[in-house]
Amino acid sequence: MFRGYKKNLAKSNEQPNKAEPKNISIPTSKIEFLDQLKETIHSPADLVVKNISDSITIAFLEFLIDGKTLNEQILPTLEKVNNASPKVIKENLLIAEVDLATELNHCVYEMLIGAVLIHVEGHSELVIAKISSYQSRGLSAPENESQVIGSQVGFNENLATNISVIRRYITNTKLCNEKFTVGAETKTSLSVLYINGIASEEHVNTVRQRISDLNVSDLLDSAVLSELIDDNSLSMFPQLLLTERPDRFCDGLLSGKVGIVVNGSSMAILCPYSFIEFFQSREDQNLRWPIATFIRLLRFMAILISIFFTPIYVAALTFHYEIIPQPLLVPLSESRAIVPFPPIIEALVLELIIELLREAGARLPTKVGQTIGIVGGIVLGTAAVQAGITSNILIIIIALCALSSFTTPNYLMGNVIRILRFPIIILAGFWGFYGVMLGFCFLMLHLLRQSSLGAPYMAPIYPPRWRDWSDSFIRLPLPLIKRQSVNARANDTGKGTNDNLAKEEKVIR
Repeated sequence: MFRGYKKNLAKSNEQPNKAEPKNISIPTSKIEFLDQLKETIHSPADLVVKNISDSITIAFLEFLIDGKTLNEQILPTLEKVNNASPKVIKENLLIAEVDLATELNHCVYEMLIGAVLIHVEGHSELVIAKISSYQSRGLSAPENESQVIGSQVGFNENLATNISVIRRYITNTKLCNEKFTVGAETKTSLSVLYINGIASEEHVNTVRQRISDLNVSDLLDSAVLSELIDDNSLSMFPQLLLTERPDRFCDGLLSGKVGIVVNGSSMAILCPYSFIEFFQSREDQNLRWPIATFIRLLRFMAILISIFFTPIYVAALTFHYEIIPQPLLVPLSESRAIVPFPPIIEALVLELIIELLREAGARLPTKVGQTIGIVGGIVLGTAAVQAGITSNILIIIIALCALSSFTTPNYLMGNVIRILRFPIIILAGFWGFYGVMLGFCFLMLHLLRQSSLGAPYMAPIYPPRWRDWSDSFIRLPLPLIKRQSVNARANDTGKGTNDNLAKEEKVIR
Protein backbone atom coordinates (compact mmCIF):
# COMPACT_ATOMS: atom_id res chain seq x y z
CA MET A 1 0.00 0.00 0.00
CA PHE A 2 2.64 2.51 1.10
CA ARG A 3 5.09 1.41 -1.58
CA GLY A 4 2.50 2.30 -4.20
CA TYR A 5 1.94 5.64 -2.52
CA LYS A 6 5.64 6.47 -2.73
CA LYS A 7 5.89 5.41 -6.34
CA ASN A 8 2.96 7.66 -7.26
CA LEU A 9 4.54 10.50 -5.30
CA ALA A 10 7.80 10.04 -7.16
CA LYS A 11 6.02 10.04 -10.49
CA SER A 12 4.18 13.22 -9.58
CA ASN A 13 7.53 14.98 -9.14
CA GLU A 14 8.55 14.23 -12.72
CA GLN A 15 8.35 16.75 -15.50
CA PRO A 16 6.34 14.95 -18.19
CA ASN A 17 7.11 17.50 -20.90
CA LYS A 18 10.86 17.32 -20.37
CA ALA A 19 12.40 15.07 -23.00
CA GLU A 20 15.22 12.72 -22.12
CA PRO A 21 18.62 13.92 -23.42
CA LYS A 22 19.57 12.23 -26.66
CA ASN A 23 22.90 10.54 -27.23
CA ILE A 24 25.15 12.90 -29.19
CA SER A 25 28.23 11.62 -30.96
CA ILE A 26 31.58 13.32 -30.50
CA PRO A 27 32.31 15.86 -33.30
CA THR A 28 35.60 15.23 -35.06
CA SER A 29 36.29 18.97 -35.35
CA LYS A 30 37.78 20.70 -32.31
CA ILE A 31 35.71 23.85 -32.81
CA GLU A 32 32.46 21.91 -33.14
CA PHE A 33 33.34 19.80 -30.10
CA LEU A 34 33.95 22.86 -27.91
CA ASP A 35 30.79 24.56 -29.15
CA GLN A 36 28.73 21.46 -28.43
CA LEU A 37 30.34 21.03 -25.01
CA LYS A 38 29.72 24.63 -23.97
CA GLU A 39 26.12 24.45 -25.18
CA THR A 40 25.52 21.27 -23.20
CA ILE A 41 26.84 22.61 -19.88
CA HIS A 42 25.86 26.26 -20.49
CA SER A 43 29.43 27.66 -20.49
CA PRO A 44 30.16 27.71 -16.73
CA ALA A 45 32.83 30.06 -15.38
CA ASP A 46 34.92 27.17 -14.02
CA LEU A 47 35.19 25.42 -17.41
CA VAL A 48 38.86 25.32 -18.46
CA VAL A 49 39.88 24.61 -22.08
CA LYS A 50 43.54 24.21 -23.06
CA ASN A 51 45.10 23.59 -26.45
CA ILE A 52 48.05 21.25 -25.94
CA SER A 53 48.88 21.25 -29.65
CA ASP A 54 47.17 21.89 -32.96
CA SER A 55 45.36 18.55 -32.69
CA ILE A 56 44.94 17.90 -28.93
CA THR A 57 42.57 19.87 -26.70
CA ILE A 58 41.64 19.19 -23.08
CA ALA A 59 38.61 20.41 -21.12
CA PHE A 60 37.79 20.11 -17.41
CA LEU A 61 36.05 21.85 -14.52
CA GLU A 62 38.63 23.71 -12.48
CA PHE A 63 37.69 22.79 -8.91
CA LEU A 64 36.84 19.11 -9.46
CA ILE A 65 40.18 17.69 -10.58
CA ASP A 66 43.54 16.98 -8.96
CA GLY A 67 45.81 19.72 -10.34
CA LYS A 68 48.99 17.92 -9.32
CA THR A 69 48.11 14.81 -11.33
CA LEU A 70 47.14 16.97 -14.30
CA ASN A 71 50.45 18.86 -14.32
CA GLU A 72 52.74 15.93 -13.52
CA GLN A 73 51.08 13.03 -15.37
CA ILE A 74 48.66 14.11 -18.09
CA LEU A 75 50.21 17.26 -19.63
CA PRO A 76 53.76 15.86 -20.02
CA THR A 77 52.36 12.69 -21.61
CA LEU A 78 50.22 14.64 -24.07
CA GLU A 79 53.22 16.74 -25.12
CA LYS A 80 55.20 13.56 -25.85
CA VAL A 81 52.48 11.81 -27.91
CA ASN A 82 51.61 14.75 -30.14
CA ASN A 83 49.29 13.88 -33.10
CA ALA A 84 48.65 10.42 -31.64
CA SER A 85 45.28 8.66 -31.76
CA PRO A 86 43.01 8.44 -28.68
CA LYS A 87 43.91 4.77 -28.20
CA VAL A 88 47.63 5.56 -28.12
CA ILE A 89 47.03 8.39 -25.64
CA LYS A 90 45.06 6.05 -23.40
CA GLU A 91 47.88 3.49 -23.44
CA ASN A 92 50.50 6.09 -22.52
CA LEU A 93 48.64 7.82 -19.69
CA LEU A 94 50.00 6.47 -16.39
CA ILE A 95 46.91 7.02 -14.23
CA ALA A 96 44.50 4.55 -12.71
CA GLU A 97 41.26 5.31 -14.55
CA VAL A 98 41.34 6.09 -18.29
CA ASP A 99 38.47 5.31 -20.68
CA LEU A 100 37.43 5.95 -24.27
CA ALA A 101 33.94 7.26 -25.08
CA THR A 102 31.99 8.09 -28.21
CA GLU A 103 28.92 9.77 -26.63
CA LEU A 104 29.05 13.38 -25.50
CA ASN A 105 26.46 12.97 -22.71
CA HIS A 106 28.56 10.29 -21.04
CA CYS A 107 31.68 12.45 -21.33
CA VAL A 108 29.91 15.46 -19.81
CA TYR A 109 28.71 13.35 -16.87
CA GLU A 110 32.27 12.13 -16.22
CA MET A 111 33.56 15.70 -16.39
CA LEU A 112 30.96 16.79 -13.83
CA ILE A 113 32.31 14.25 -11.34
CA GLY A 114 35.96 15.13 -11.89
CA ALA A 115 37.41 13.95 -15.23
CA VAL A 116 39.57 15.56 -17.89
CA LEU A 117 38.27 15.26 -21.47
CA ILE A 118 40.97 14.87 -24.14
CA HIS A 119 39.87 15.57 -27.73
CA VAL A 120 42.00 14.73 -30.76
CA GLU A 121 41.29 16.52 -34.03
CA GLY A 122 39.79 14.22 -36.66
CA HIS A 123 38.72 11.49 -34.20
CA SER A 124 35.22 10.78 -32.92
CA GLU A 125 36.48 9.30 -29.65
CA LEU A 126 37.31 11.15 -26.44
CA VAL A 127 39.83 10.09 -23.82
CA ILE A 128 38.40 10.39 -20.29
CA ALA A 129 41.06 10.72 -17.59
CA LYS A 130 39.43 10.43 -14.16
CA ILE A 131 41.43 12.46 -11.63
CA SER A 132 38.68 13.77 -9.37
CA SER A 133 39.55 15.62 -6.19
CA TYR A 134 36.78 16.64 -3.81
CA GLN A 135 37.23 18.98 -0.88
CA SER A 136 35.91 17.40 2.31
CA ARG A 137 36.44 17.76 6.01
CA GLY A 138 38.64 15.30 7.83
CA LEU A 139 37.38 12.47 10.01
CA SER A 140 36.20 13.73 13.38
CA ALA A 141 34.40 12.42 16.43
CA PRO A 142 30.65 11.73 15.97
CA GLU A 143 28.48 14.64 17.07
CA ASN A 144 25.20 12.83 17.84
CA GLU A 145 26.38 9.36 18.91
CA SER A 146 29.08 9.98 21.48
CA GLN A 147 30.48 7.21 23.67
CA VAL A 148 33.14 6.95 26.38
CA ILE A 149 34.67 3.57 25.55
CA GLY A 150 35.36 2.68 21.93
CA SER A 151 36.18 4.33 18.62
CA GLN A 152 35.93 8.11 18.35
CA VAL A 153 35.81 8.31 14.54
CA GLY A 154 32.73 9.30 12.55
CA PHE A 155 31.83 9.34 8.87
CA ASN A 156 32.31 12.46 6.76
CA GLU A 157 30.58 13.60 3.54
CA ASN A 158 32.94 11.90 1.09
CA LEU A 159 31.75 8.52 -0.22
CA ALA A 160 35.27 7.27 -1.07
CA THR A 161 36.56 8.17 2.38
CA ASN A 162 33.67 6.42 4.10
CA ILE A 163 34.14 3.26 2.04
CA SER A 164 37.86 3.22 2.88
CA VAL A 165 37.07 3.54 6.61
CA ILE A 166 34.62 0.63 6.38
CA ARG A 167 37.19 -1.54 4.59
CA ARG A 168 39.72 -0.81 7.33
CA TYR A 169 37.26 -2.22 9.85
CA ILE A 170 36.24 -5.21 7.70
CA THR A 171 39.19 -6.69 5.80
CA ASN A 172 37.13 -9.37 4.12
CA THR A 173 36.86 -10.47 0.50
CA LYS A 174 33.16 -11.16 1.04
CA LEU A 175 32.37 -7.49 1.68
CA CYS A 176 30.31 -6.53 -1.39
CA ASN A 177 29.95 -2.97 -2.68
CA GLU A 178 27.31 -2.17 -5.31
CA LYS A 179 27.13 1.35 -6.72
CA PHE A 180 23.93 3.16 -7.72
CA THR A 181 23.12 6.64 -9.05
CA VAL A 182 19.90 8.33 -7.86
CA GLY A 183 18.38 11.67 -8.86
CA ALA A 184 17.77 12.94 -12.37
CA GLU A 185 19.19 16.38 -11.49
CA THR A 186 21.79 15.64 -8.81
CA LYS A 187 22.94 12.16 -9.97
CA THR A 188 23.93 11.29 -6.42
CA SER A 189 26.21 8.28 -6.03
CA LEU A 190 25.53 5.76 -3.30
CA SER A 191 26.89 2.35 -2.35
CA VAL A 192 25.01 -0.67 -1.02
CA LEU A 193 27.26 -2.77 1.20
CA TYR A 194 26.74 -6.21 2.65
CA ILE A 195 28.75 -9.32 3.49
CA ASN A 196 28.07 -12.17 1.11
CA GLY A 197 27.04 -15.31 2.95
CA ILE A 198 25.95 -13.41 6.08
CA ALA A 199 23.36 -10.92 4.79
CA SER A 200 20.01 -12.29 3.65
CA GLU A 201 19.78 -12.32 -0.15
CA GLU A 202 16.11 -11.40 0.15
CA HIS A 203 16.96 -8.20 2.02
CA VAL A 204 19.73 -7.35 -0.44
CA ASN A 205 17.35 -7.80 -3.38
CA THR A 206 14.71 -5.67 -1.64
CA VAL A 207 17.17 -2.81 -1.18
CA ARG A 208 18.33 -3.10 -4.80
CA GLN A 209 14.77 -3.04 -6.10
CA ARG A 210 13.63 -0.10 -3.98
CA ILE A 211 16.63 2.02 -4.96
CA SER A 212 16.26 1.08 -8.63
CA ASP A 213 12.54 1.95 -8.55
CA LEU A 214 13.17 5.46 -7.23
CA ASN A 215 12.25 8.15 -9.73
CA VAL A 216 13.15 11.42 -8.03
CA SER A 217 14.78 14.58 -9.30
CA ASP A 218 17.23 15.04 -6.44
CA LEU A 219 18.76 13.24 -3.49
CA LEU A 220 20.98 15.23 -1.13
CA ASP A 221 21.06 13.22 2.09
CA SER A 222 20.74 9.68 3.39
CA ALA A 223 17.87 10.72 5.69
CA VAL A 224 15.76 11.48 2.59
CA LEU A 225 16.70 8.14 1.05
CA SER A 226 15.73 6.24 4.20
CA GLU A 227 12.23 7.74 4.09
CA LEU A 228 11.87 6.94 0.39
CA ILE A 229 12.75 3.25 0.70
CA ASP A 230 11.33 2.30 4.11
CA ASP A 231 8.22 0.16 4.47
CA ASN A 232 5.87 2.83 5.82
CA SER A 233 6.83 6.44 5.24
CA LEU A 234 3.59 7.61 6.91
CA SER A 235 4.71 6.30 10.31
CA MET A 236 6.72 8.62 12.54
CA PHE A 237 8.77 5.67 13.82
CA PRO A 238 12.07 5.22 11.95
CA GLN A 239 12.36 1.76 10.36
CA LEU A 240 15.94 2.17 9.09
CA LEU A 241 18.84 3.22 11.28
CA LEU A 242 20.85 6.35 10.48
CA THR A 243 24.29 6.23 12.08
CA GLU A 244 27.43 8.33 11.84
CA ARG A 245 29.62 5.71 13.55
CA PRO A 246 31.70 3.40 11.31
CA ASP A 247 32.06 0.85 14.12
CA ARG A 248 28.30 0.57 14.56
CA PHE A 249 27.81 0.38 10.79
CA CYS A 250 30.37 -2.43 10.46
CA ASP A 251 28.91 -4.24 13.46
CA GLY A 252 25.56 -4.20 11.66
CA LEU A 253 27.10 -5.60 8.47
CA LEU A 254 28.72 -8.40 10.46
CA SER A 255 25.32 -9.14 12.01
CA GLY A 256 23.75 -9.69 8.59
CA LYS A 257 22.31 -6.26 7.87
CA VAL A 258 22.50 -4.29 4.63
CA GLY A 259 24.20 -0.87 4.66
CA ILE A 260 23.83 2.15 2.39
CA VAL A 261 26.35 5.00 2.17
CA VAL A 262 25.32 8.15 0.27
CA ASN A 263 27.80 10.60 -1.22
CA GLY A 264 27.48 14.01 0.43
CA SER A 265 25.99 12.67 3.68
CA SER A 266 27.78 11.90 6.92
CA MET A 267 25.07 9.44 7.98
CA ALA A 268 24.93 5.84 6.77
CA ILE A 269 21.83 3.60 6.67
CA LEU A 270 21.49 0.13 8.20
CA CYS A 271 18.53 -2.18 7.59
CA PRO A 272 16.52 -4.10 8.61
CA TYR A 273 16.29 -2.70 12.14
CA SER A 274 13.87 -3.58 14.91
CA PHE A 275 12.28 -1.26 17.48
CA ILE A 276 14.39 -2.61 20.36
CA GLU A 277 17.66 -2.16 18.47
CA PHE A 278 17.11 1.61 18.31
CA PHE A 279 17.63 1.71 22.08
CA GLN A 280 20.89 -0.21 21.99
CA SER A 281 24.23 1.57 21.87
CA ARG A 282 27.46 0.35 20.31
CA GLU A 283 29.12 1.05 23.66
CA ASP A 284 27.05 -1.74 25.22
CA GLN A 285 29.36 -4.23 23.50
CA ASN A 286 32.40 -2.60 25.09
CA LEU A 287 31.10 -2.77 28.67
CA ARG A 288 30.98 -5.77 30.97
CA TRP A 289 27.70 -7.61 30.54
CA PRO A 290 26.14 -6.83 34.00
CA ILE A 291 26.79 -3.10 33.48
CA ALA A 292 25.51 -3.16 29.89
CA THR A 293 22.36 -5.03 30.98
CA PHE A 294 21.69 -2.53 33.78
CA ILE A 295 22.10 0.44 31.42
CA ARG A 296 19.79 -1.12 28.82
CA LEU A 297 17.08 -1.81 31.39
CA LEU A 298 17.52 1.76 32.64
CA ARG A 299 16.93 3.05 29.10
CA PHE A 300 13.72 1.05 28.65
CA MET A 301 12.47 2.21 32.04
CA ALA A 302 13.27 5.79 31.00
CA ILE A 303 11.13 5.34 27.86
CA LEU A 304 8.10 4.39 29.95
CA ILE A 305 8.73 7.30 32.33
CA SER A 306 9.12 9.77 29.48
CA ILE A 307 5.91 8.71 27.71
CA PHE A 308 3.55 7.85 30.57
CA PHE A 309 4.62 9.68 33.74
CA THR A 310 3.04 13.05 32.88
CA PRO A 311 -0.19 11.45 31.50
CA ILE A 312 -0.52 9.40 34.72
CA TYR A 313 -0.17 12.62 36.76
CA VAL A 314 -2.87 14.33 34.67
CA ALA A 315 -5.21 11.32 34.88
CA ALA A 316 -4.74 10.94 38.64
CA LEU A 317 -5.42 14.60 39.44
CA THR A 318 -8.36 14.85 37.02
CA PHE A 319 -10.25 11.57 37.66
CA HIS A 320 -8.48 9.26 40.10
CA TYR A 321 -7.62 11.03 43.37
CA GLU A 322 -8.11 7.74 45.23
CA ILE A 323 -4.87 6.26 43.92
CA ILE A 324 -2.76 9.10 45.38
CA PRO A 325 -1.24 8.13 48.77
CA GLN A 326 -2.62 10.09 51.74
CA PRO A 327 0.76 11.59 52.79
CA LEU A 328 1.23 12.94 49.25
CA LEU A 329 -2.34 14.15 48.77
CA VAL A 330 -2.10 17.07 51.21
CA PRO A 331 1.12 18.67 49.84
CA LEU A 332 -0.14 18.05 46.30
CA SER A 333 -3.42 19.85 47.05
CA GLU A 334 -1.56 22.76 48.65
CA SER A 335 0.76 23.03 45.67
CA ARG A 336 -2.17 23.16 43.24
CA ALA A 337 -4.37 25.42 45.38
CA ILE A 338 -3.35 28.61 43.58
CA VAL A 339 -3.03 27.13 40.07
CA PRO A 340 -5.94 28.44 37.94
CA PHE A 341 -5.63 25.85 35.13
CA PRO A 342 -6.78 22.23 35.00
CA PRO A 343 -3.96 19.63 35.05
CA ILE A 344 -4.13 18.96 31.29
CA ILE A 345 -3.54 22.64 30.39
CA GLU A 346 -0.83 22.94 33.02
CA ALA A 347 1.01 19.86 31.72
CA LEU A 348 0.72 20.80 28.04
CA VAL A 349 2.00 24.34 28.67
CA LEU A 350 5.06 23.09 30.57
CA GLU A 351 5.79 20.39 27.99
CA LEU A 352 5.67 22.99 25.21
CA ILE A 353 8.02 25.27 27.18
CA ILE A 354 10.50 22.39 27.57
CA GLU A 355 10.34 21.65 23.84
CA LEU A 356 10.86 25.34 23.01
CA LEU A 357 13.94 25.44 25.26
CA ARG A 358 15.30 22.25 23.73
CA GLU A 359 14.76 23.44 20.16
CA ALA A 360 16.26 26.86 20.89
CA GLY A 361 19.30 25.26 22.52
CA ALA A 362 19.81 22.97 19.53
CA ARG A 363 19.68 25.79 16.97
CA LEU A 364 21.95 28.23 18.81
CA PRO A 365 25.77 27.95 18.92
CA THR A 366 26.95 25.25 21.31
CA LYS A 367 28.08 27.41 24.23
CA VAL A 368 25.13 29.80 23.99
CA GLY A 369 22.70 26.88 23.58
CA GLN A 370 23.86 25.19 26.79
CA THR A 371 23.52 28.46 28.71
CA ILE A 372 20.03 29.11 27.33
CA GLY A 373 18.91 25.58 28.24
CA ILE A 374 20.14 25.72 31.84
CA VAL A 375 19.35 29.34 32.70
CA GLY A 376 16.05 29.35 30.78
CA GLY A 377 14.84 26.20 32.52
CA ILE A 378 15.69 27.50 36.00
CA VAL A 379 14.29 31.00 35.44
CA LEU A 380 11.09 29.90 33.73
CA GLY A 381 10.44 27.09 36.20
CA THR A 382 10.94 29.30 39.26
CA ALA A 383 8.91 32.15 37.79
CA ALA A 384 6.04 29.82 36.78
CA VAL A 385 5.76 28.40 40.32
CA GLN A 386 5.92 31.81 41.98
CA ALA A 387 3.32 33.20 39.59
CA GLY A 388 0.96 30.33 40.41
CA ILE A 389 0.85 29.06 36.83
CA THR A 390 2.04 25.57 37.77
CA SER A 391 2.84 23.42 40.78
CA ASN A 392 6.21 22.33 42.15
CA ILE A 393 5.41 18.64 41.73
CA LEU A 394 4.60 18.98 38.02
CA ILE A 395 7.89 20.85 37.48
CA ILE A 396 9.71 17.84 38.96
CA ILE A 397 7.71 15.39 36.82
CA ILE A 398 8.29 17.36 33.60
CA ALA A 399 12.02 17.61 34.33
CA LEU A 400 12.22 13.86 34.99
CA CYS A 401 10.40 13.10 31.72
CA ALA A 402 12.75 15.42 29.79
CA LEU A 403 15.82 13.72 31.31
CA SER A 404 14.39 10.30 30.51
CA SER A 405 13.90 11.21 26.84
CA PHE A 406 17.61 12.08 26.57
CA THR A 407 18.64 8.51 27.37
CA THR A 408 17.57 7.25 23.92
CA PRO A 409 20.79 6.64 21.92
CA ASN A 410 19.17 7.34 18.55
CA TYR A 411 18.22 10.95 17.74
CA LEU A 412 15.29 10.10 15.44
CA MET A 413 13.74 7.70 17.95
CA GLY A 414 14.28 10.26 20.72
CA ASN A 415 12.18 12.76 18.76
CA VAL A 416 9.39 10.19 18.47
CA ILE A 417 9.43 9.59 22.24
CA ARG A 418 9.16 13.34 22.82
CA ILE A 419 6.13 13.71 20.53
CA LEU A 420 4.26 10.66 21.85
CA ARG A 421 3.69 12.34 25.22
CA PHE A 422 1.36 15.00 23.84
CA PRO A 423 -1.48 12.83 22.43
CA ILE A 424 -1.37 10.57 25.50
CA ILE A 425 -1.57 13.61 27.83
CA ILE A 426 -4.65 14.78 25.91
CA LEU A 427 -6.26 11.33 26.17
CA ALA A 428 -5.48 11.23 29.91
CA GLY A 429 -7.04 14.67 30.40
CA PHE A 430 -10.33 13.58 28.76
CA TRP A 431 -10.68 9.93 29.86
CA GLY A 432 -8.21 9.38 32.68
CA PHE A 433 -6.50 6.01 32.91
CA TYR A 434 -8.86 4.67 30.25
CA GLY A 435 -7.40 7.24 27.89
CA VAL A 436 -3.85 6.26 28.87
CA MET A 437 -4.59 2.60 28.18
CA LEU A 438 -6.30 3.51 24.90
CA GLY A 439 -3.18 5.39 23.81
CA PHE A 440 -0.97 2.49 24.88
CA CYS A 441 -3.09 0.00 22.91
CA PHE A 442 -3.06 2.13 19.76
CA LEU A 443 0.71 2.51 20.11
CA MET A 444 1.28 -1.23 20.45
CA LEU A 445 -1.06 -2.04 17.54
CA HIS A 446 0.79 0.44 15.34
CA LEU A 447 4.20 -0.98 16.29
CA LEU A 448 3.09 -4.58 15.76
CA ARG A 449 1.94 -3.73 12.23
CA GLN A 450 5.24 -2.14 11.22
CA SER A 451 8.08 -3.89 9.43
CA SER A 452 11.60 -3.07 8.29
CA LEU A 453 12.45 -4.49 4.84
CA GLY A 454 9.64 -6.94 5.48
CA ALA A 455 11.14 -8.12 8.80
CA PRO A 456 8.98 -7.81 11.96
CA TYR A 457 9.55 -4.46 13.63
CA MET A 458 8.81 -5.72 17.15
CA ALA A 459 11.08 -8.78 17.00
CA PRO A 460 12.10 -10.57 19.17
CA ILE A 461 8.99 -9.70 21.23
CA TYR A 462 6.59 -10.56 18.42
CA PRO A 463 6.96 -12.95 16.82
CA PRO A 464 8.87 -14.44 19.75
CA ARG A 465 12.45 -15.16 18.73
CA TRP A 466 14.08 -16.67 21.82
CA ARG A 467 17.41 -16.84 20.03
CA ASP A 468 17.63 -13.03 19.91
CA TRP A 469 16.70 -12.39 23.55
CA SER A 470 20.35 -12.80 24.54
CA ASP A 471 21.05 -9.35 23.06
CA SER A 472 17.79 -7.39 23.32
CA PHE A 473 16.50 -6.00 26.64
CA ILE A 474 19.49 -7.59 28.33
CA ARG A 475 23.02 -8.31 27.15
CA LEU A 476 24.39 -11.69 28.08
CA PRO A 477 28.15 -12.46 28.06
CA LEU A 478 29.55 -12.26 24.53
CA PRO A 479 30.26 -16.03 24.15
CA LEU A 480 26.53 -16.70 24.70
CA ILE A 481 25.29 -14.18 22.15
CA LYS A 482 24.37 -15.35 18.67
CA ARG A 483 26.20 -12.98 16.35
CA GLN A 484 23.46 -12.91 13.74
CA SER A 485 19.80 -12.15 14.40
CA VAL A 486 16.98 -14.24 13.03
CA ASN A 487 15.65 -11.30 10.98
CA ALA A 488 18.90 -10.77 9.06
CA ARG A 489 20.43 -14.14 8.42
CA ALA A 490 21.77 -16.12 5.52
CA ASN A 491 24.20 -18.35 7.34
CA ASP A 492 24.45 -18.68 11.11
CA THR A 493 27.77 -17.31 12.36
CA GLY A 494 27.18 -18.26 15.99
CA LYS A 495 27.46 -21.64 17.67
CA GLY A 496 24.29 -23.01 16.12
CA THR A 497 23.58 -24.07 12.54
CA ASN A 498 20.90 -23.15 10.08
CA ASP A 499 19.24 -26.52 10.62
CA ASN A 500 19.05 -25.95 14.36
CA LEU A 501 17.72 -22.45 13.75
CA ALA A 502 15.01 -23.76 11.43
CA LYS A 503 14.00 -26.33 14.06
CA GLU A 504 13.90 -23.58 16.69
CA GLU A 505 11.62 -21.41 14.52
CA LYS A 506 9.39 -24.38 13.79
CA VAL A 507 8.95 -25.03 17.53
CA ILE A 508 8.18 -21.36 18.16
CA ARG A 509 5.56 -21.22 15.44
